[in-house]
Amino acid sequence: MARDFDLSETAVQSWVHQAEVDAGERDGLTTEERQELTRLRRENRRLQGRRGSVKRATAFFVRETR
Repeated sequence: MARDFDLSETAVQSWVHQAEVDAGERDGLTTEERQELTRLRRENRRLQGRRGSVKRATAFFVRETR
């Protein structure tokens, strides 16, 4: 059946595995949890970048006021 749709066996196995996790039949991160983790990692990178900018600006102003 997977070949009828030009899908690899690995892709189908991955989807079945994720469906079992989502249904609570297997351990692992649900699709919703994976999406939240991705969002939180993206937000963390954004905030770390902003923090770096603030640190550089602070260092600049400290040098300028001496």
